[in-house]
Amino acid sequence: MSRLARKLAGNRRARPWLMVVMTTVFCFLWQSAFAQTDDSATRLRDKYQSLTQQLAHNQFQRPLYLESQELPSALKGDIYGVLNHPFAVVSGALSDPAASPANWCDVLILHLNTKYCHASTGASGTVLTVNIGKKTEESLSSSYRVEFNFRVAASTPDYFRVELSAAKGPLSTKDYRIVLEAIPLSENRTFIHLTYAYGYGTAGRLAMKTYLATIGSDKVGFSSTPDSSTGETQYIGGVRGLVERNTMRYYLAIEAYLGALSSPASARLDKRLADWFDATELYPRQLHEVSRADYMQMKHNEYQRQQTAQ
Repeated sequence: MSRLARKLAGNRRARPWLMVVMTTVFCFLWQSAFAQTDDSATRLRDKYQSLTQQLAHNQFQRPLYLESQELPSALKGDIYGVLNHPFAVVSGALSDPAASPANWCDVLILHLNTKYCHASTGASGTVLTVNIGKKTEESLSSSYRVEFNFRVAASTPDYFRVELSAAKGPLSTKDYRIVLEAIPLSENRTFIHLTYAYGYGTAGRLAMKTYLATIGSDKVGFSSTPDSSTGETQYIGGVRGLVERNTMRYYLAIEAYLGALSSPASARLDKRLADWFDATELYPRQLHEVSRADYMQMKHNEYQRQQTAQ
C-alpha cells in the first residue's frame, strides 16, 4: 500500500472518532448554556418571591422595586417590575434578534436625552448607534454618539436576557450596560429586571460634580429616608439620584412601548409618547423637565430623523 493510500485510510478511520468528539463537545456546550439559562430563570423567580411585599406596597403606584449603587468609579440602577403583558409579547418585541434591535430604538428614543437611535447589523454583530444630548431639541452634531453592541444572551419559552453594552461614552464615561431579563408569571403578566449602569473616569466625575452643583443641584432620586427632626421624606440626591432617574426613564419607556403595541400601527408613536410623558409626570419631583407640548414636538422630530441612518 502506498504512503498516500495508508494516509487516506487512516483519515477515514479517524473521522468517526472526530465526529464523536465534536458531538460530545457540542452537547456539553449546549447543556451548559441551557443550565445557565435555567439557573438565571430560577434566580429571577426567587427574586420575585422575595419582593412580593415591596411590589405590592410602594410609592410608585405600580408593582415596581428600585435600588441603586454608587461604587468608586461606577453607578448602577436596578428596577424589578411586573408588566401586564404576556411573556410571549414582551419576548417577541424585545428579544427577537431580527426585529428587536429596531424596536429597542423605538424604546430608547422616548428618553429625553436620547436624540437618535439606529440599528445596523454587520460582520461583528448588531450595533445600536445612539446619540445622547440635552433634554431639549438639538442637532446631532452637538450631541454625543455612543455605539451599543446588541446581544440576545438567552431566549427560551420561560426566560430571556438582552444586553446592550458600550465601551465608551461621553466625557470619559465607559462600560455602559443596559440589561433586560424577564420570566412569565401568568398568562398576562411578566416579571422583568432592568439594569442601567456605567463607569466613569476623572473627566466624567468632574462633569457630574459640576452638573450636580449647578443645574442639577435640586434633583433627587427615588430612594428615601424619613427625617426624624421634621417628619418629612428625604430623597437621595447626588449621583445615585442621577442613576435612579435615568433607570426609571428607561423602565417607563419599556412600559410605554409595550402598551402601544395593541394600537393601530399609525397610532403607536403618539400613544408611546403620550404614555411615557404621562408616566413620568406621576413623579414630578424626580422626572419633570419639559412641557407636554415641547416633549411631543421634540420627539416627533427626533423620531422622524432616526428613520434614516445619519
